[in-house]
Amino acid sequence: MDQPTVGILHPGSMGAAVAACAATNATAVLWCETGRSTASAARAAQFGLTPVVALAELLDRSDIVISLCPPAFAEDLARDIAEQRFAGVYVEANAINPTRVQRIAALLAPTATVVDGGVVGSPPVGGKAPTLYLSGPADATARIKALFTDTVVQTSVLGTEVGKASALKLSYASFQKTSRVLVALAVGMAREHGVDQELIEVASRRTDSYLSEPQYVAKTAARAWRWGPELEEAADALAAAGLPPEMLRAAASTLARWHDVRDDGELTLTEALYRLAHP
Repeated sequence: MDQPTVGILHPGSMGAAVAACAATNATAVLWCETGRSTASAARAAQFGLTPVVALAELLDRSDIVISLCPPAFAEDLARDIAEQRFAGVYVEANAINPTRVQRIAALLAPTATVVDGGVVGSPPVGGKAPTLYLSGPADATARIKALFTDTVVQTSVLGTEVGKASALKLSYASFQKTSRVLVALAVGMAREHGVDQELIEVASRRTDSYLSEPQYVAKTAARAWRWGPELEEAADALAAAGLPPEMLRAAASTLARWHDVRDDGELTLTEALYRLAHP
């Protein structure tokens, strides 16, 4: 397969580093300098990306375009690409929900082929090796997989359904990023009462991720009748410390969906998840 020319849209810290990896198996990696900041220009130069003046030129020369931008801009950017009638492979790699990805795929059809992408991990610099999850037409995902062969960006194809990669990305992000916010709230509450070092000591005794223990969801459901009020108390403590309580109140509200499975030791994961979705 001939080496493609690749265009990267909005080369931020993730986009520029991913694009640099793509350069291993590409003829060139282009970026459009018009309207971009000096920081973007510096990143592009750092990673050896080739500047072009106009978006139309980037699209005309590129076989593959990778969109990695802030989520709010994803559809407007795709609309600009659709107006130019780009006819190559468009990798929608932004952290957006599956419905938005499917809208973008419809927007770019029939001229472009859309591959749904989700990057899990840190930018591929300094020894970091993120995984780019892909879903979409088999021929197109194979081209993207080939583009990152022998680079630190790992690829994994989830199937042909556009939306799967984005669903995986957001599923993981919902846990990972919310967990970081919960850490801030927990440490903030503990520090208000002078026990933050003791909290860290307690937490250091356990290093496993709760996300790797899905079987515990059923136990959580069975204990929700007790845990919900406990989180309401914690939310009150946060508010008293001047910290935002809304996240814990929302968690308590979620637990309330399991109010009718009190201490049910026979509950399965499947049943718990069904009851969570159908209170």
